[in-house]
Amino acid sequence: MQPVFPRIDPRVATLAPGFRALSLTVEAAPILHPAVAGQAVERACRVLLDGGPAWAEAHIAAWAEVFRGFGAKPQRTPCSVEALRKRVLRDGSLPSIDPVVDLYNAISIQYALPVGGENLAAYVGTPRLTLADGSEPFDTFKEGQPANDPPLPGEVIWRDDLGATCRRWNWRQGVRTRLSAEARQMWFILESLPAMPLEALHEAGERLVEGLRQMMPGVRLERHLVGAVEPK
Repeated sequence: MQPVFPRIDPRVATLAPGFRALSLTVEAAPILHPAVAGQAVERACRVLLDGGPAWAEAHIAAWAEVFRGFGAKPQRTPCSVEALRKRVLRDGSLPSIDPVVDLYNAISIQYALPVGGENLAAYVGTPRLTLADGSEPFDTFKEGQPANDPPLPGEVIWRDDLGATCRRWNWRQGVRTRLSAEARQMWFILESLPAMPLEALHEAGERLVEGLRQMMPGVRLERHLVGAVEPK
């Protein structure tokens, strides 16, 4: 298994000083215990409804400020974790999507941080976090039909050699690299800002690893801490 070391554009450090993330590369095994995901979602929703971590609101607010910094409007296109948390606070829970997706969404809710999950086999080249020039294709759906919705120039995106894989940093994932339980090669990225304690980021990564191991015994994993390097 070749671990993923995502590349982070130094310009990202200007927008989000202190940004750091856990990169988790996974060689999947058959899912034998899918109920692990539902249990994780129930636990995460209880944590949120009981108030969540002490630093959670500050972390969400920090992400909103970062989004404003590259021209996004967090009220209309919030970071992924804010959208999940709002749904739980409104409905009390989340509908099930897929065991693997449910699991990483649970970690996102419980620890108030954006978590992305990708089908690594669909990637061409190394994942990288950068600023868009506006020419990158982004496959999505509009009104139920496949569509290309490229990012705006200067927008923070995750991308590979073919185009954008996630728009507005972690707001909306593309279709091409979308993760499901059928994927054999998976990549997760847990993204945090300094408002979240570093030890909490590592704890979130450990909970995701534990959940994957319980769900699919025999899974192989590689975990690495990455961060934005400020330009000289």
